[in-house]
Amino acid sequence: MFGKKFHYIRTYGLTIAMALAAIAQATAPANADTGIHVIMNQARILRLARPADTVVVGDPAIADAVVKDARTVVLTGKGFGITNIVILDADGGAIVDDQVMVRRSVANTTRVYRRAFVQTLSCTPYCETAQKTDAESKSDQEIGGN
Repeated sequence: MFGKKFHYIRTYGLTIAMALAAIAQATAPANADTGIHVIMNQARILRLARPADTVVVGDPAIADAVVKDARTVVLTGKGFGITNIVILDADGGAIVDDQVMVRRSVANTTRVYRRAFVQTLSCTPYCETAQKTDAESKSDQEIGGN
């Protein structure tokens, strides 16, 4: 009798745990994937639902937008951080009003910290000193003091 009750409690608890995990998993990506993500020194194409008339980037030091045609905007990551982009149609209606998050690419790179010196290596396939933009050099100076 005791074994049967324990089995029901365990099964009920497992069912609740699985349901809560499913709910948490379903809501997590929606919150974590907001905004437009761009890697520094790379471009991302934004295809628009209707023709654009005006494109405004909040901080041009973080991202730059170039209008290729009325329905295509190319967004390039210039510096680290978060800014926003607003794209309006001819009537002043918002087509896009979103955050832009620019981050450093960590694919095939290694950062070496030696006291106050920071060195970024590009490892494709051999590790060599990576080219740094002004924003990367400034970030490394702020982090490591070099």
